[in-house]
Amino acid sequence: MSSDNPYRPLYLSLNEKQWDEKLKLSQKLASPCILCGRQCHAMRWAPLQPSKGVCETLDKAVVASAGPHFGEEPPLVGKRGSGTIFFSGCNLKCIFCQNYDIAHHYKGQEVSDEELGKLMLRLQELGCHNINLVSPTHVVPNILAAIRFAARQGLHIPIVYNTGGYDSLETIRLLDSVVDIYMPDMKYGEQDHAEEFSKASNYPEINFAAVKEMHRQVGDLAIVNNIAVRGLLVRHLVLPGGLAGTEKVMDFLANEISRNTYVNIMSQYRPYFKAVGHSLLGRRIRDAEHSQALQIAANAGLTRVQAL
Repeated sequence: MSSDNPYRPLYLSLNEKQWDEKLKLSQKLASPCILCGRQCHAMRWAPLQPSKGVCETLDKAVVASAGPHFGEEPPLVGKRGSGTIFFSGCNLKCIFCQNYDIAHHYKGQEVSDEELGKLMLRLQELGCHNINLVSPTHVVPNILAAIRFAARQGLHIPIVYNTGGYDSLETIRLLDSVVDIYMPDMKYGEQDHAEEFSKASNYPEINFAAVKEMHRQVGDLAIVNNIAVRGLLVRHLVLPGGLAGTEKVMDFLANEISRNTYVNIMSQYRPYFKAVGHSLLGRRIRDAEHSQALQIAANAGLTRVQAL
């Protein structure tokens, strides 16, 4: 890939000293752990008596699956798929989680950082347009080490940071010049619902600050030949009864990020896990609720809204 390519993956510009600094800082952020909004201070990398936080992860990443994925947003999928790596464990405890076997039951295979890097290289060999890291927050130190290893071996496709959106500001700042495409969820606009459904009352505060920093780093989503190469792509899942706080989320994006923000307003909510039979979340959303969310985005002035 030519060095004069304006969308050359950012991590390819890091020198060895910068990698060393990022890796050292990432481990510092992980023990006592402040990688996510919980700031739980678990001693995950302690050599003698390590402790787990909500994410149930110590010093190695656990991978549930890896392969080309064709169910993501079209600019990520293209013709050859998005190279997804699903990490086990999660820093959120969403009662409606559709991947609860991975996020809550921690199913997967522990991998070394080198093995993780080799997975990235394999996805590139398969022709994937990007490396799509799903639920990555709690394993950022491992991800950084893996990308460094893979870049030395020829990795040259964009990195997608596909997060639940509950990342500490320190973590997102650390990822500056590493991540090409940020794809955060923006799950809630209200604290009460964030606490009730995900046990994270400060989610809106943490999420809004993280998204602002993501956009500062990479800007609006850039698409070349129908493929995303850099920028911010936001996901917002519509919940029954307007419980996701769509109006606050869209107002924030339009007024504090950019009206050109690429936003996927998702309609696929189903009651999974502990939401089955729930008094508020125990049903699918109605077509009218999704249409209302799209109208809210339009009224806010957002111009790149997808409905998937």
